[in-house]
Amino acid sequence: MAKKGQKFKRYSKEIKTEILKKYFEEYISSRVLSEAYKIPQNTIENWIYKTQKGKDILTDHRQHNSGRPKKDENNIDYKERYE
Repeated sequence: MAKKGQKFKRYSKEIKTEILKKYFEEYISSRVLSEAYKIPQNTIENWIYKTQKGKDILTDHRQHNSGRPKKDENNIDYKERYE
C-alpha cells in the first residue's frame, strides 16, 4: 500500500517498449532485465501481465485532479449560503 506523500517513479514509453521487446522476443527473464535497467522486478512483471491481458501500459491513465476540489473564494455568496 502506498504511503502518504509517496512519490512514484515514471518510466518512458521507450524504456517500457524496449524491456517488453527483450522479454517477449529475446526471452530474457524479468529478473535479468530488472538488474540491467535498475527497475524493480515487480514493476516489470506488472507490465508483462498487463500486456498479456491486452491493456495499454504506454499511456498514463492516472487522474491528476483527484482529491478535494479547490475553493473559489470569489464566487461564494455568504448571505445566500446561510439563509
